Amino acid sequence: MKKVLALILVLALMIPVLASAENIIKIGVFEPSSGDNGAGGKQEVLGVEYAHSLAPTITLNGVEYTIQLVNVDNQSDSSKAVTAAQELVSAGVSVVLGSYGSGASMAGGDVFASAEVPAIGLSCTNPSVTTLCDYYWRICFLDPFQGSVMANFANSLGCKKAYVLTMLGEDYGNGLGHYFSDAFKALGGEVVAETFPEGTSDFSAYINNAVNAGADCVFAPCATTYASLIIDQAAALNVSFPLLAGDTWESSVILEAAKGKNIDVYVSTFFDENDDGAAAAAFVSGFKAWLNANADKKTNNGGNDIVAAVSALGFDGYNVALAAIQAAGSADPAAIAAALPSLVYENAVTGAIAFDEIGDAVKDMAYVKKANTETGAFDFVKTQSVAGL
Repeated sequence: MKKVLALILVLALMIPVLASAENIIKIGVFEPSSGDNGAGGKQEVLGVEYAHSLAPTITLNGVEYTIQLVNVDNQSDSSKAVTAAQELVSAGVSVVLGSYGSGASMAGGDVFASAEVPAIGLSCTNPSVTTLCDYYWRICFLDPFQGSVMANFANSLGCKKAYVLTMLGEDYGNGLGHYFSDAFKALGGEVVAETFPEGTSDFSAYINNAVNAGADCVFAPCATTYASLIIDQAAALNVSFPLLAGDTWESSVILEAAKGKNIDVYVSTFFDENDDGAAAAAFVSGFKAWLNANADKKTNNGGNDIVAAVSALGFDGYNVALAAIQAAGSADPAAIAAALPSLVYENAVTGAIAFDEIGDAVKDMAYVKKANTETGAFDFVKTQSVAGL
């Protein structure tokens, strides 16, 4: 469908439509700063804002335009995300970045599609974000791959039985839990699965269910709000099995919850701040300096200068949006949507970005990290490619 869309919209390139007389181009930032995913959303926005600080303007057809970020809080809620998306459309944005949280992205996708405004997902990993919306592209890997990565990692730890815990009705967690379970079973493992209702604060019964089931590990892809409680309560119950999760757990919230406790926490994610590639190293050093120069930004990062993978994706997403505007030669959303399918962005810090026919980035590498309970940082464990699964 995106190929067909590109062929239809490419006509828009013949009549470039530039920004208003004020020479402003608006990029929407569709992220949560509150709710269950607020902490992760803030870190994703930081990456966008840092990229914007380095490239606040763009020149089209010899005219310089100022890039204005239009931020809305989708509150980590699928229903409220619709209103937030409508707010961005009404503001006249040319392209949208976000959201942290696949459910919010899917809810906003209908609005963006109706308005024919392209959106670039940064860390929303559920396949339905792009398959259900011809106006969504994304720059991260997908949950089928991520689920396989963590299932193989669990198997490498010697786990034979996994307890999978997800939040009832939550798109990201249920999707990733499903893909992990399928991959783990294919490796010969056994899965016991349960869901918890939104608003749960006491996870002791679920943890005891995992113990009683004889689980060798717990896989719990969920928002950090719940993850911190699970870590704290599992440690209090002196469990011997490790806790595993996906990219949402790669957060300062998790490090704070795990610090000083006798528990093993492993996550899969998109980026490692110790990557020694030239682009990645430059991003890490610059981003840390930028954070440390602004107390409010550092607070939004969890009070430290640890570089979250979602910040790297936010940085890449902004630069991909600029590249798409440049390729379109216009701030017109239709022209940008027409330019995205064939766009290749080589200088991304999370790896070169090109899109397949569905609109997903062609990504085949994930990082596995472990929370260091002494230092309060993530330690690199391994990389995992598609070929190694």
